[in-house]
Amino acid sequence: MATYLLDTSVIIDALNGKHDRDLLLKELLQQGHLLACCSISVTEVYAGLRSHEETRTRELLESLQYFPISWPVARLAGLLKRDYGRKGISLTTTDATIAAVTIHHELTLITDNLKHYPMKELRLYPLP
Repeated sequence: MATYLLDTSVIIDALNGKHDRDLLLKELLQQGHLLACCSISVTEVYAGLRSHEETRTRELLESLQYFPISWPVARLAGLLKRDYGRKGISLTTTDATIAAVTIHHELTLITDNLKHYPMKELRLYPLP
């Protein structure tokens, strides 16, 4: 059994019924896996929320295991951003933080944005 952290785009696609993401998430749950989110994804989802979507969105997000941004996660995100920046690879603070949550808690990140996550130590569940 694995715990999968959902990238923001995956959550949005599931809510909007795109790319069969909702079916993928149901399959993972049926297989006994856990699905999770972090504060960055909650913030990003709510930033684009339309008022008529709130109930469904809240229900989905509250059904996920939640990983807050702790001091060690924030530190790791900063170090990832710094270290990759020194290599000439720009990371957004949000992507560095999502990666740090994933790495710190030994999760697997489900994403369709592989280029945003170049970290070798990051476990990925890549999507087309």
